[in-house]
Amino acid sequence: MFYLKSIFKFLYSKYISVKLIKPFYYLISVRFPRRSLEIAVPHFEENRKKPTGCFQMETYDLIILGAGSAGLAGAMYGARLGLKILVLGYSNGSEMHIGGTITTTNIVKNYPGFKEIGGLMLAKQLEEHAREYKSVTIKQEKIIEVKKQGKEFLVKTEKKEYSSKTILFATGTSWKKLDVPGAKKFERKGIDYCALCSAPLFKDKVVVVVGGANAAACEALILAIHAKKVYMIYRGKETKIDSARLEEIKENKKIEIIYNTNIKEIKGNSVVKSIVLDKPYNKSSELKVDGVFVAIGHEVLSGLAKPLGVKLNEKEEIIIDHKYCTTNVSGVFAAGDVANNQLKQVIIAVAQGCTAAHSAYEYIEKNLKTF
Repeated sequence: MFYLKSIFKFLYSKYISVKLIKPFYYLISVRFPRRSLEIAVPHFEENRKKPTGCFQMETYDLIILGAGSAGLAGAMYGARLGLKILVLGYSNGSEMHIGGTITTTNIVKNYPGFKEIGGLMLAKQLEEHAREYKSVTIKQEKIIEVKKQGKEFLVKTEKKEYSSKTILFATGTSWKKLDVPGAKKFERKGIDYCALCSAPLFKDKVVVVVGGANAAACEALILAIHAKKVYMIYRGKETKIDSARLEEIKENKKIEIIYNTNIKEIKGNSVVKSIVLDKPYNKSSELKVDGVFVAIGHEVLSGLAKPLGVKLNEKEEIIIDHKYCTTNVSGVFAAGDVANNQLKQVIIAVAQGCTAAHSAYEYIEKNLKTF
């Protein structure tokens, strides 16, 4: 009996198919009583370990593409409705990490329930809240492709594939990049997109912010806390900064705005050392700087929706029914900055994430009861 037990343990450890092992039961059943076999050999399905190398696709009720405010809020509400949810976030270069756009905001003063809260703190609380639900899985994986296959949606990442009954696009936006010589070479080597994240690295140094809207103003004000000098370079005659922030900029002696000017080239060795301007400033077309912060707007991350046949507008935003956050493709929803919303705010993203999750739940209940 000892030897028999050892043989079967060996077979389990090598993950040999149950179909191959079962015939041995019948061959030796004449020699050993059935009860002895039951004692000696544990039940296959209950005790046999799953092979680590075998492929088994994970299946979900709702896969949320994007782990910003809309995605995390959608995960919470979907979980409360009993859905099994996967949230996929990705961070690389200028892409948003888990928490989304709000993580680049220094102070948030217009989110209900908080008179004042840091953007990173708000994002962290949203993430922690979503992770409280056992049916929510959050992964940091780059999404390669989303496609429809029968009643399922297949999501392929750089690591593996997943299947889902529904899809929620909460991919948001990414920063627009400079298209000048040196821009790619010095990416993350002096060129940055988030002052809140990187400003301390430029303590007592000279930096430049490219842009002339509120986002650029926020970057400049944060950088001025650490840097000794902050230049704002804007191509127009007048900035698009609101009056309150513009007043702060003017009152800050560290910040200087250079109007009607563009960057032609970014120079350096292993890191950024200077920028070349398209017109002289203080009698020189080259300005020595240690860092370049780009704040010239965002690009909508809707590229994964196109192959599914999801309709986009002229801005590449996903067109949704704002009452339900549905798209023209059944089972596909969208929320937050990736959708055609006039107002791009965290509170809008959170609300739409909740709405989309509820709509996904109703879609499953109505159409996929037996799926």
